[in-house]
Amino acid sequence: MSTVAQLLAQSGLPLLEARMLASHLLEKNSAWLIAHADEALSAKNEQAFAGLAGRRLKGEPMAYILGEREFYGIGFRVTPSVLIPRPETELLVELVLERIPADAAARVLDLGTGSGAIAVAVAKARPQARLTAVDVEYAALVVARENAARHKVKIRFFCGDWFGALPGERFDLIVSNPPYVAAGDAHLAQGDVRFEPQRALLGGADGLDCLRAIVAAAKEHLHAGAWLLFEHGYDQAEACRALLQAQGYGEVQSWPDLAGISRVSGARVSGDIGPLVAQTERNAST
Repeated sequence: MSTVAQLLAQSGLPLLEARMLASHLLEKNSAWLIAHADEALSAKNEQAFAGLAGRRLKGEPMAYILGEREFYGIGFRVTPSVLIPRPETELLVELVLERIPADAAARVLDLGTGSGAIAVAVAKARPQARLTAVDVEYAALVVARENAARHKVKIRFFCGDWFGALPGERFDLIVSNPPYVAAGDAHLAQGDVRFEPQRALLGGADGLDCLRAIVAAAKEHLHAGAWLLFEHGYDQAEACRALLQAQGYGEVQSWPDLAGISRVSGARVSGDIGPLVAQTERNAST
């Protein structure tokens, strides 16, 4: 039988990753692993660790192996049915929260919710808001519902293609992290992306198919003066602003992530603003 130290050293993985897997398997933290470095493991645990390490050596994302990823300071369950939440998407949450008064019952729609990361993060930060989340994949909604229940937030979930499940409904803000990777993009064959659901990544020949659909239809589901915000690829900001301008949105703009890359674009529906939008602007000016 191997000791904890031997198991980590012989895993073939970086020490940090080996410790993460061992902590997950043994349900112990890193401090315990260090303090018990000379402790022998059972044959069962040794075999189980070898299985986890083997998956990682083949390139499988740590988030899928551990079944967990942190986003916006919140732990989320993730499976191969959903994209792995990424730090750059936290910009979307911040932009949403800037536009929702803390004391308002704003109606917010998250399109293509996946793990529910955006919707849950917004719901936790704005408990008065009324969240709706949509995804075309039922398996993704199962994960999203688990995350909502885990964090005790109330969200309406619908299975459907963008606005198809919400005829006639209007919202005070729509947010989305849709598929936007172009078919044939070299990144699809690299890193974690190789293991993620392709339907949640691919946005057509130029990556903009889903964004075109959302931008074209969102106006019929937003109150006047309300915002549409969405994530896109590192080189798509100009094209996304053009889509918004062509559809007659106002205040079209893009925002950079922490790396300085234009990662989110958005705009407002033209027309006389509604009471929620007016309240948001009054709060921002005080």
